[in-house]
Amino acid sequence: MDPAHSLSDSFDQDLSGGTLVPIRGLDSPLFGLEINPEKTKEDFRYASQNNGGVKNIMDSMGLGMVAEQLGELKLAELLDTPPPGLDEAVAISKVMQFVDSPEYSMFTRIVFDTAPTGHTLRLLSLPNFMDASIGKIMKMKKKIASATSAIKSVFGKEQPSLAEGPTDKLEQLRERMAKVRDLFRDSETTEFVIVTIPTVMAVRESSRLHASLKKEKVPVKRLIVNQILPPSATDCKFCSMKRKDQMRALDMIRSDPELGGLALTEAPLVDVEIRGIPALQFMGNMVWK
Repeated sequence: MDPAHSLSDSFDQDLSGGTLVPIRGLDSPLFGLEINPEKTKEDFRYASQNNGGVKNIMDSMGLGMVAEQLGELKLAELLDTPPPGLDEAVAISKVMQFVDSPEYSMFTRIVFDTAPTGHTLRLLSLPNFMDASIGKIMKMKKKIASATSAIKSVFGKEQPSLAEGPTDKLEQLRERMAKVRDLFRDSETTEFVIVTIPTVMAVRESSRLHASLKKEKVPVKRLIVNQILPPSATDCKFCSMKRKDQMRALDMIRSDPELGGLALTEAPLVDVEIRGIPALQFMGNMVWK
């Protein structure tokens, strides 16, 4: 499963529909799924605009004029605009659907292909972020409901119940992400695999990533280093110098306090593009022979 829209390219098959698709050309069952966060954002906006945005809530209380005055403060954006990081939130929410639903009980392993370091760390921090953001939204909604209830009681009018809307959806999302947070930290069921390339900059970034993952108590056991030149790549001056740099980077990994204790897997640089099942099987046989 991939929120970064690269699985279709890797498998050379359209997996962008937001639903599970069987991967063609394999003897064993394998399914792929690309998250479509843009569609989810549109669904969120639609739900907000049609049943539960700030103005709709206040309209239902007979306070449309007040809502229009509050519009200048842009309070509606808190409810009607998807929060930052919603794409990652949708992705990990999907993971929980797979874990909870009996429909997906036949799966023995879920591979979650995360985006580069910054997005991965943001993904891991999402539950805390959503706790704070949704908490503020819910507090504001309660204040509005309390104030309007007092006004309506003065006039002796019945107070209608608030329609379920985006706040309810966000609350459900927050609960689901809390479960995912626990799942990501369960060493019995989850392992985070760091993938890097043999350059000094990439190794340092991977070291920082592992330190952050360790701080978040996310289990990490292994590191894959991709695009390593073979020993035979010394025939040309450029290749020879490049390989020396790569060997230096590998030595950095082995001596790094964050990365040195991880199981190291080396994946070679090959002269073909790794795209489609035959190429992926070729690479897999070279790495895990």
